[in-house]
Amino acid sequence: MSLSGKKVLHIDKNSYHGGESASISPLEELYRRFKVPGPPKSIRRGKEWNVDLVPKFFLATGQLVKILVHTEVTRYLDFKVVEGSYVFKAGKVHKVPATEEDAQSSDLMGMFDKRRFKKLLHFVLNFDTRNPRTHQDVDPEKTTTRELFSRFDLGQDVIEVTGHAIALHSSESYLDQPCLETINRIRRYCESLSRHNSSPYLYPLYGLGELPQGYARLSAEYGGTFLLNKPVDEIVMDNGKVKAVKSDGKVFHCKQLICDPSYVPNRVRKMGRVIRVICLLNHPVKNTHEASSCQIIIPQAELNRKSDVYICVVSYSHSLASDGMYIATVSTTVETNSPEKEVEPALELLEPIMQKLVTCLSVLRSVSVHHCNVFCMTLMILGLSPSPTCWFQMRTEERVRYREELPEAVTVLHTPVISMDV
Repeated sequence: MSLSGKKVLHIDKNSYHGGESASISPLEELYRRFKVPGPPKSIRRGKEWNVDLVPKFFLATGQLVKILVHTEVTRYLDFKVVEGSYVFKAGKVHKVPATEEDAQSSDLMGMFDKRRFKKLLHFVLNFDTRNPRTHQDVDPEKTTTRELFSRFDLGQDVIEVTGHAIALHSSESYLDQPCLETINRIRRYCESLSRHNSSPYLYPLYGLGELPQGYARLSAEYGGTFLLNKPVDEIVMDNGKVKAVKSDGKVFHCKQLICDPSYVPNRVRKMGRVIRVICLLNHPVKNTHEASSCQIIIPQAELNRKSDVYICVVSYSHSLASDGMYIATVSTTVETNSPEKEVEPALELLEPIMQKLVTCLSVLRSVSVHHCNVFCMTLMILGLSPSPTCWFQMRTEERVRYREELPEAVTVLHTPVISMDV
């Protein structure tokens, strides 16, 4: 927005950027945040740790990476490839087969399933919405994903892996929706993987906290103003519209307000809860080929759940921990009154665990923002709290629409100026 000539004031009640999605350093600060004693003497050099509260991987060819390149904020960021992408099936951790070569060597599929899966990949990678000849009698707007998979005679195990570990759907609802979205998701995953052989994901060195800081530096170059560690005393409204923000005895007038849900609790609604368990390890996760970073997806059907369970593993290789140390974050949507029991199967894959830090937060979404100049957001303009997934998902149509609606004077509270669905 600063680059586009908007006057932007960024007020943050915290002393750091990122809000719920901040990177916490040193390690002692993380322990204080969770109100647990420590860290133990065996974990030294706390300043070497940068622990992301909500870790999210970047798909190499995803919209977010394209936006980072377009805005030139990448000059403030360094990325490194994530070493592996895995799925938990039949009691074991398997590498996600997203290429014909991987499918051929995968023990997730039988011989006939491998052939059918390769045909599906070939169809998806050659699919062009503008060229009906590539559709093979599939109507992408009417044919459901279930019907598409049935055309290729895929087995149930292959469907689960394809839908949840490659297309990255979090529930089964996608099966009865038009298949175009799933086709695009599979293509995006495969194209991202083709950039880097080990996995389709990237992660910034020193953690996700570098992302809002990079945008802050870029905004400051073009006149953006930042006030950290400043309380927001009142949002001044007039006839349902924002007129100003009162902070620390001062009044800042604006025509538009962008904020995370915590600033306007009367304009958000609860959409459920997400549990996250940050685990500090001194070893790589078993059956991941000693990967220093990876993602593991446990499809819902494996645990008789309605939503998947995710494990995000990062380590010293991304300058996030001391040498030889790992950070594994388990997350999922809460479905019962015992959220910690819901993630026990995932935690068992990580044993032994040196330290577990548990959070269980509500997912908040803004009430309709139409005809109102208040936008609630945590990491997105639509106002959705961080989801349990381990990767960023973009909603670029909303991003462009809201950017076009923004006036010249904008005030931002507590939020990186970036539009994404997290």
